[in-house]
Amino acid sequence: MTNLSVGPASDPARTSDAAPADAGPAVGSGPAAASGPAGISARGRRLPPNVALYVLASITISFLAASSAPTPLYAVYQAEWGFDPITTTVVFGVYAVAVLLGLLTMGKLSDHVGRRPVLLAALAAQAVSMVVFATAGGVPGLLVARIVQGLSTGAALGAIGAGMMDIDRPRGTITNAVVPGIGTATGALVSGLVVQFLPAPTHLVYLVLLAVFALQAVAVALMGETVTRKPGALASLAPEIKLPRAVRRPMLVAAPVLFAVWALAGLYGSLGPSLARQLTGSGSEVLGGMSLFVLAGVAAVSVVVLRKATTRTVMLTGILALIAGVALTLVSIRGSSATGFFVGSAIAGVGFGSGFQGGIRTVMPLARPHESSGVLSLLFVVSYLGMGVPAVVAGFLVVHAGGLTATAQEYGLAVIVLAAFALLGLVRGGRDGAAVLPGA
Repeated sequence: MTNLSVGPASDPARTSDAAPADAGPAVGSGPAAASGPAGISARGRRLPPNVALYVLASITISFLAASSAPTPLYAVYQAEWGFDPITTTVVFGVYAVAVLLGLLTMGKLSDHVGRRPVLLAALAAQAVSMVVFATAGGVPGLLVARIVQGLSTGAALGAIGAGMMDIDRPRGTITNAVVPGIGTATGALVSGLVVQFLPAPTHLVYLVLLAVFALQAVAVALMGETVTRKPGALASLAPEIKLPRAVRRPMLVAAPVLFAVWALAGLYGSLGPSLARQLTGSGSEVLGGMSLFVLAGVAAVSVVVLRKATTRTVMLTGILALIAGVALTLVSIRGSSATGFFVGSAIAGVGFGSGFQGGIRTVMPLARPHESSGVLSLLFVVSYLGMGVPAVVAGFLVVHAGGLTATAQEYGLAVIVLAAFALLGLVRGGRDGAAVLPGA
């Protein structure tokens, strides 16, 4: 999954795509937010702001790398424990549901207790999940590890995104957009290489990530806090999602494409390895993780390339690339073309990165600062529902309906329909002259 945070303007009518050069840091929760450069408390600052930004970016990368690390291992688990494809997609979908719960209940906690305590707790929980993964003796162990992993990721998303914006709003925006793809791609590829070439694959990759989390916890302990504690921590745990009037029409445009791009990511994360091995005729775990690596890696590159484009351009690019890439992928699956499958995955990766970035940029600049947390939570809810629910349904269809190939084709067609619906909303929004796309 994923953390993309765009700082909203203070005026809901403002429609610029990027924060102005003189924009100050995100407002914190008290005097600490204004007591030093970039909103860092002089009293608690230890690491320079630039270093702290890189530390936060590395946490996003490692969390999402850990979330995609099991992908190449599913075939190993399936061979050892004898479960069917629906179990694979359930294990995958449980993570998305856990992220949703963590996001909805703990996403705003760092505004009250501080960024560092939430991040330290999330890192500790991630470390626990790595231990559970490494010692799992069956599917129940995988499910427990995925639940702990998802809850901690959901809790950390808000703290990481807000922390980056506290330090440097323009750089934080771009960093938040780029690192999720890097993390997802890295986890899938490195895990595949470990499985293919190193001993104890179901243990080693998790132990390496455990060491990474330990180092990051030390770095977080050395960071300065960017907000002052305030009351209401327990009350903030109650799920609350608000949709202000100013963002309702943009949300109708953004929601279908967000759901579609993350549904595609769910397909690649759960069934992608099986499709890659079927098309290539190879049992290589590296090839199994390569499809997700291509999708997420190209998505990260597309965010960088299009970071200065208008929101409308980003959205159009994302939707059209998604439709074209998925269509080519479906043709390749039907024709058993491995080359076409990976080329289509790369094109769809442009749609993934651009569609997600464009969807967020369509909505968030129109939300007031005090509304941004709830609006962003709703966008993440749509995204993680798109990633989890269709993947579980696909696993059921693989076992009880037409099999892997037919399910992948039906899944892809559904993604294309959602993308076409988003395109229709985008075109109608522009024709009606509504303030749907900032910077259009």
